[in-house]
Amino acid sequence: MSESKKQIADIVQELNQHNIKYYVDDAPSVTDAYYDRLMQQLLALEAAYPEYIQADSPSRRVGGHALDKFSQVTHLKPMLSLDNAFEQADFEAFNKRITDKVASVDYVCEPKLDGLAVSITYRNGQFERAATRGDGSVGEDITQNVRTIKPIPMSLRGEGYPELVEVRGEVFMPKAAFDALNARQQAKGDKVFVNPRNAAAGSLRQLDSKITASRALGFYAYALGVVEGEVQPMEQSHFGQLQQLKRWGLPVSQEVKLCDSLEKVYAYYADILNRRSQLSYEIDGVVIKVNAIDKQLSLGFVAKAPRWAIAYKFPAQEEMTLLESVDFQVGRTGAVTPVARLQAVFVGGVTVSNATLHNADEIARLGVKVGDTVIIRRAGDVIPQIVAIVPEKRPNNAQDIVFPTHCPVCQSLVERLEGEAVARCSGGLFCEAQRKEAIKHFASRKALNIDGMGDKIVEQLIDKELVQSPADLFSLTASMLTMLERMAMKSATKLVAAIAAAKTTTLARFIYSLGIREVGEATAANLANHFKTLTAVREAKVEQLLEVDDVGEIVAKHIGHFFAQPHNLEVVDKLLAAGINWPEITVVAAADLPLKGQTWVLTGTLTQLNRNDAKAQLQALGAKVAGSVSKNTDCLVAGEAAGSKLAKAQELGVKVIDEAELLTFLATVG
Repeated sequence: MSESKKQIADIVQELNQHNIKYYVDDAPSVTDAYYDRLMQQLLALEAAYPEYIQADSPSRRVGGHALDKFSQVTHLKPMLSLDNAFEQADFEAFNKRITDKVASVDYVCEPKLDGLAVSITYRNGQFERAATRGDGSVGEDITQNVRTIKPIPMSLRGEGYPELVEVRGEVFMPKAAFDALNARQQAKGDKVFVNPRNAAAGSLRQLDSKITASRALGFYAYALGVVEGEVQPMEQSHFGQLQQLKRWGLPVSQEVKLCDSLEKVYAYYADILNRRSQLSYEIDGVVIKVNAIDKQLSLGFVAKAPRWAIAYKFPAQEEMTLLESVDFQVGRTGAVTPVARLQAVFVGGVTVSNATLHNADEIARLGVKVGDTVIIRRAGDVIPQIVAIVPEKRPNNAQDIVFPTHCPVCQSLVERLEGEAVARCSGGLFCEAQRKEAIKHFASRKALNIDGMGDKIVEQLIDKELVQSPADLFSLTASMLTMLERMAMKSATKLVAAIAAAKTTTLARFIYSLGIREVGEATAANLANHFKTLTAVREAKVEQLLEVDDVGEIVAKHIGHFFAQPHNLEVVDKLLAAGINWPEITVVAAADLPLKGQTWVLTGTLTQLNRNDAKAQLQALGAKVAGSVSKNTDCLVAGEAAGSKLAKAQELGVKVIDEAELLTFLATVG
C-alpha cells in the first residue's frame, strides 16, 4: 500500500470514528478545529490522489448513522452539510467560484447555530413527522420528541401553504436553559452536559418524550426542503422563503440579513463575532448563502455540500495555562500519543485539564517543554489543543519531553520510521491497548473469516477476560461463550464450530490476519507466493523482503519489526499450536500465469462468487485487480446492478464479461 493511500485510509478511519462519537454518541473527543484541519488534509489528499478515495470517506457523506433505538426515516431530499471557510481568503475563493459562474450575486447571512439539524414535514398544514439529519439520506424518527418543543408549531399559520412542506432547521438549547439544566443535574448528582449542543442532542434523542418536554429547547428554521402541491407561487429567493416560513408561524432567527456586497458580508461577520457572547444561544460562525434560488440551482452541489453556501467559522477560543506533565497513551491502532496534563483552566465554556500533543513532530514544532506556559485553543469541544508556547514565561527547570522507546502498556518496541509522524507500538498481537482491534481484524472476513465472530462478540470476549490474544479464540468452548449476552447454547455451539473451521486457511490469509502495518491482502498474497512458508517470512531480512512485489522499504521494516517482537512470535506460535493450517503452496513460474500483466476490474454484485475470493483467484492467475476503469483495463467483470464503471468500460471499448462467464473462465484455467 502506498504511503498516500495509507494516509488517506488512516484519516478516513479517524474521521469516521470522530463522526460516530460526535453525531451518534454525543460524546466528541476532539476539538472542532482539529476535526476541521483533519478534514482539510483529507480533502487535499483526495484531490491529489482521487484513485485512493474510499467508499466510506466522510468527504462523500454527511454526519453519522441513524441510531437503532429510533425507527429510520428516508429524507425526501438529502440533507447536506456545508463546506467551511476559516479565513477571509477561504471565503474570497468561495465568492470567486460563485461570481465566475453567475454575473451578480446577493448573499443571505445567518448565525451558524450550534445544535442538531432536523427535518420537519407538514402535510395540509399539520405537523406530520420530524427526523434528524442522520447520514444525510436516512435519519432518526424523532416525531414524538419534536412535538414537545414549544417554538415548533403543530399547525401552519395562515393560508396558501402547499399540500406538503418540509422545513429544515436547527434544534438548540439556549444558554440560560443549559445553565438551569446543568444546575438540576448537579443537584441530583447526575452527569452534567459538556455544552449546549450536547445537551440539545441528548434531549432530542430521549426515548421518553417527557424528558424532552422538560427541557427548554429552541428551534430556528433555516431552509425549505421539499415542497409539493403549491397553492400559491413560492418565493424565489432564500431570504424570501425564510420570510414565508415566518409567515406560516415558524421561528426564524432575527439575525438573518440580506447583504448585497462583500463589504456588508464582512461587516455582518465582524458584528456577529463581536456580539457572540451576548447572544442567547451558542454559535460557531456565520452561514452565507446565495440568495437567488435559480442561481442556487444553476450552481448545483458537490457530493456532500451545496456549491452556493458556506460556513464561515469563527476563530477557536484561546487561553493560557501551565503544562504540568506529559503522559503517553496507546490507541487501538498502536499509535503512541503524548497527552499534556494542564493546570485546569476555563476556556471555550468548560474547564479543561489536558490536551493532545499529537506526536513527536508536533512537540518539536512547538518547542514545548514540561513547565512551559502554553496557549491552548478550544473550539466547542472537550479536548483542547496546544497551539503555541509563551517563551518569556519558561522556567529554568523546564524539562524536555522524551518519547518512550518501548510501549508503556506492553513494553514492545515503539516503532517510528523516518518520515512518519506517528510512533506506534509494534506488539500488535499482544498489546492490551490494541487487543480488540487486533482480534476483530484477525476474525474478519478477509482474514480468518470466522463466521459469526462480530465486533460486539469480540468486545464482550475481551471485556469478560475470556480472550487476551487471537490464539485464545481456539480455546473457547460453547459453555464459555454462553457467558456472553444473547448467546444461547445453540448459537455458542455454532460459533465454536466456525472457529474450528477457520483453522484451515491459506498462508496469505494468515499473514494478513496478523495485522502487520501496511500489509494488506495483495501484499500478504505476494509474501506467501514469494516465500512459500511462514518460517521463511518470519526469518526474512529486509533486503530479502524488498525482493517481493509491492514491498518497499517501509513495508519491509514494518514486517521486520513485527517479527522481531517476542510477544508477537509467542502468539503466532500459539496459533500454530492451536492447529491453524494451510495447503502447501505450489511453485508456478510468473511467465506461466495466464493473466500476467493484465488489469481486471470487478463491479456490481456477484451472487455466486464472493468478491474477495474472485479477486484472490484473479490475482493468483497473475492479474492486477484495480478499483477503477481506465484505458489500461483489460477486462471488466460486471455483476448485478453494475453502474458507472460499466458505462465507462463500454465507452472505452474495454472487454466486459458477466459473472457466469467469469466462473466458466476460472473453471477452464483452473
